[in-house]
Amino acid sequence: MDKLVAATLQHGLVPLVVMEFPGITVGGGFSGSAGESSSCCHGPFDSTINRIEIVLPNATTETASKTEKPDLFWGAASAFGTLGVVTLLEVQLRDAKDFVELTHHHVGGVPDASSKIQDEVANPAVEYVDGIVFSPTSAVVCSGRLVDSVPKGAKTRRYLRRQDPWFYLDVQKRTKNAKEPVVDYVPLVDYLFRWDRGGFWVAKYAYHYFYTPFNRVTRFMLDSYMHARVMYHALHKSGLSDTYIIQDVGVPYDNVGKFYEFLHQDVGIYPLWLCPIRVRRDSPDSAHGIHADFADPSKPEYTLNFGVWGPGPDEYDELVRINREIETRVSDLGGKTLYAQAYYDEKEFWENYNWDEYNAVRVKYSAAHLPSVYDKVKVDDEGKKNTMVGSRMPRRLRHARPWQGLYGVYKAWRGGDYLLQRTKK
Repeated sequence: MDKLVAATLQHGLVPLVVMEFPGITVGGGFSGSAGESSSCCHGPFDSTINRIEIVLPNATTETASKTEKPDLFWGAASAFGTLGVVTLLEVQLRDAKDFVELTHHHVGGVPDASSKIQDEVANPAVEYVDGIVFSPTSAVVCSGRLVDSVPKGAKTRRYLRRQDPWFYLDVQKRTKNAKEPVVDYVPLVDYLFRWDRGGFWVAKYAYHYFYTPFNRVTRFMLDSYMHARVMYHALHKSGLSDTYIIQDVGVPYDNVGKFYEFLHQDVGIYPLWLCPIRVRRDSPDSAHGIHADFADPSKPEYTLNFGVWGPGPDEYDELVRINREIETRVSDLGGKTLYAQAYYDEKEFWENYNWDEYNAVRVKYSAAHLPSVYDKVKVDDEGKKNTMVGSRMPRRLRHARPWQGLYGVYKAWRGGDYLLQRTKK
């Protein structure tokens, strides 16, 4: 996304929805499930695509849009490449401005945050909305709009340089005792990728894991390793991702309180990310694919996304149980989860997603023999075992702290992600 943003800004334009990490690709955002703070206005990233070019399994190339072959267009959205390979996308752009005027509203907790988020989304002047839940009694709702300049006397807040604070830490510190909303002026690119350094806040757990102090000095020194591209590579290569709860789930506004009560009592991970997403599809003939129900006017127009990311229990079976419970609660409350790995069995999965509409498109476009979305997102226990067997690390060290984590850092370094960050600076 960073290269697309850089290219469009040369023409004074910016995509309607920009995913939070620079390394997320346009194709990945369309074929996966992606949304950010501007999704309160424009919907998921796939809703901001005008047309696609896709190579089908029978070796033909098709062009699809919301009006031309809409079944193929919406069928390919969030399909994880299970209809074919998307090779070209036309992305909707808008006029860019130099800064985001970002207002931080400190509120009491999730119920207050949900109410404030809905108020901000309803405000036509607001273009970006998300929130951070720091504790059961402390949350901040961040609402923004594009502006051309910074008012006289105001200072800009930066978040992408090594010496800059991590976004969530800066927001927490500056709103903790604020009696009134705190207004910041953030350069547009800094705002769009504000979550990159620290990977929201997941990187703070690495400091604890490696017995390293967590302060400005250590964050400065280790900055090259604390970007999402490097950090998540290391997390997955080390196998430590199997010890984390990593879920993004969307719940209708009416059920936010019930879902949060469950998260607080049974999961207990903080901070949490909140992001409102307008999931309703307005274009005609859009009831296709895995999310065909987004075109149903009787279904909720918005969902509130919860980002739940943090260390889980040491026992893998208990980790699976908690993830399964999250999926069950989301399903019971009319929500969706598809960002991370799925712990559902196949029958449960297709009870939550539209198999009939999804498979109809696959059959029509000669893709029924390909692996399904479920095959792509389900937890692959057998693959995990094979990875462990093929590892060069001695068995006794594979799950030993800190050797397991050091192995992940080594793999990220060897893969060049570290050098990518150094090159950018």
